[in-house]
Amino acid sequence: MEVNPIDENDGTTPRAILARRLRTARTRADLTVRALAEEIDYPYGYLSRVENGRQLPSDALAEALDKRFGTDGLFGELLAMSRTHLIADYSRAVVEREADACRIQVFTSSLVPGLLQVEEYARSLFRMGLPSATAEQLEHHVEARMARRRVLDRSAPPYYWAMMDEAALCRPIGGRAGMARQLRHVLEVAEKPCVTVQILPFGQGAHTMLGGGLTLLTLEGGETIGLVESFANGEPVRSPTRILELSQGFDLARSQSLPSAESLALIEHYLKGYEDEDEPRCDT
Repeated sequence: MEVNPIDENDGTTPRAILARRLRTARTRADLTVRALAEEIDYPYGYLSRVENGRQLPSDALAEALDKRFGTDGLFGELLAMSRTHLIADYSRAVVEREADACRIQVFTSSLVPGLLQVEEYARSLFRMGLPSATAEQLEHHVEARMARRRVLDRSAPPYYWAMMDEAALCRPIGGRAGMARQLRHVLEVAEKPCVTVQILPFGQGAHTMLGGGLTLLTLEGGETIGLVESFANGEPVRSPTRILELSQGFDLARSQSLPSAESLALIEHYLKGYEDEDEPRCDT
């Protein structure tokens, strides 16, 4: 899972810088925390935690701070940087380019891809992957992942091709009700013209992507960069030769996957099983 734990004592992180810039802007405006909270209509405790570096602001609060202090998007930029900083070092260079991509191709072997995840599903993953994190820290990670989904909501979104092994449908992450909500969301997102979702069924047996994950980003200039992931680690890829090999592997897995309509029908089959409280049949 591509996450970094939060270091509360690191004063060089974007979150710490955001907190310091907020404190500086507030004191220069000769405002107390309480006075600022009342002026921009946010809870005092919430604003205090943001200024102390204990909590990230929401997008709305960052926008309100930029408007109040005339900082031309500074707090919004620091918030985006803070969320990116939560992503593991090995994948950050690729994930932070999602917004620059004209095409995103993803394969996952046992999980729903990140850009298709709902809060409950992501929260369950982070809770297991970061057992020592506080509830507040977990929410920072969830918010960062949810922010990444916005790339698919832009007026000119990238083309997004997501492939999942059928195993991703079998595992009820977040419980049965939570998994039902997750699969409903996948079906909703799959209705977007820019999105294709395919399932690689158990019946295919061995395949080129077995046990791993792959992300390929095609950037506006034509360059493709990649990220190969396995348990708890990964490798960013830029070599044209290696990218070609990975692209061929992705194409082969795609040829083994169910067509889009059949893939969505299979997702609906699993969804019905979770909704009816019957065990979805996993034909392994």
